[in-house]
Amino acid sequence: MREGAVMDDAALAKILRFLLAVGEARLAEDAVLAADGRRQPLAPAVLAEALRLGLVERKGERLFAAAEARAYLKRRLCTAETPFALQHRDMAEVTVLRDGVRERALANRLESPLASLTRLKEKTGEAFLPDTALAAGERLHADFTRGGLQPRLTMSWEPRIAGRQKGEAGAARELTDTALAARLRVARAIAAVGPELSGVALDVCCFMKGLETVERERQWPARSAKLMLRAALMALARHYAPPAPAGRRAHAWGAEGYRPDLPG
Repeated sequence: MREGAVMDDAALAKILRFLLAVGEARLAEDAVLAADGRRQPLAPAVLAEALRLGLVERKGERLFAAAEARAYLKRRLCTAETPFALQHRDMAEVTVLRDGVRERALANRLESPLASLTRLKEKTGEAFLPDTALAAGERLHADFTRGGLQPRLTMSWEPRIAGRQKGEAGAARELTDTALAARLRVARAIAAVGPELSGVALDVCCFMKGLETVERERQWPARSAKLMLRAALMALARHYAPPAPAGRRAHAWGAEGYRPDLPG
């Protein structure tokens, strides 16, 4: 690509970000002006290209970012190997639990098994599921996947039975130490949550079922699955990051009739 084309593309991206931020701007000489006084330089060639691509709409002397502008900026951030990847992602900062320590990380909400639940709100406006509960569900899903516990949806052509030798343990011998450790963590997590709540945690976090599907399969009342899931994930969060034990209280023992000295 020519150097001038790269510069024009950068200038085009700047004007699109500006218009998306301010909503609309008034066209002036070699620039656009926002209602709050902010100014963004704009060359006539860049404006002509933006109008030609349908990224900017013009009404008289007013300019607006078109609906395609945001998708264009997302594609521009992508690499050449994945030109449309970021356009179909919803990246957000989340809290994850790693070895009992909370850390911040970027996650694609559209790939998360709990993506739809992040939008649920309490009557007070607070999130229905705390960050710690969401992080616990993500960790259970990660261990479930790492342990190879997902149901196989395609036919396997591997000659497992014919190739098995006498005395071997079959498929278990093919598991790596990482997969075995992940399966053990899943088993411990399920045991910690308990039989009453572990089923809904597995259904939503691991088997990727929607709440309505869970309610229909388990014959639960409407809107009850989210309450059960919240209880399950809160218990799971306590399993992954147990609260610090309370300090021991000091006791003073005295004989019958003993009265402690009170400060004056």
